[in-house]
Amino acid sequence: MYLGYPRFEYGGYSFLLVDPWPEYWSANWYASDDVYVDYDYDGYYLFDRNDPQVRLAVTIAL
Repeated sequence: MYLGYPRFEYGGYSFLLVDPWPEYWSANWYASDDVYVDYDYDGYYLFDRNDPQVRLAVTIAL
């Protein structure tokens, strides 16, 4: 947690989850699912290959 947001680091960057993840996702989705961050037309999003229609807004913390 950082500034009240869930946070993770990858490749030297720190990401903050802005959107809440769906309640129906498993309790350990972040450790077991194949996820990736990609840029869409209006910002960066976390995508989960197990639930491709859901995208979670993230911000990069420097």
